[in-house]
Amino acid sequence: MAKQETDRTTLDLFADERRRGRPKTNPLPREVQLKYNKRNQLKRDRERGLSRIELKVDQELLNRLNILAAEQQLSRADLIHALLLQQLELQDSQ
Repeated sequence: MAKQETDRTTLDLFADERRRGRPKTNPLPREVQLKYNKRNQLKRDRERGLSRIELKVDQELLNRLNILAAEQQLSRADLIHALLLQQLELQDSQ
């Protein structure tokens, strides 16, 4: 019988395998953990009313955003959010 990576009931199938280093605290491989974490993060964001947008920028603009965010002690996402709101308010006032 083959072991399913997401199977939490038959984890003892390979319990006798010894590995070096810190013992695993999660029975799932890292790839599966990351997938679950990302799914849960997106779910939490949707519940908070947030939507994801993607933006590609050149390295120079990214560096400037990082510097400005560090100066204002904000995350880059919070900085971009503030800049977008500021621009929209300017557009509305014209």
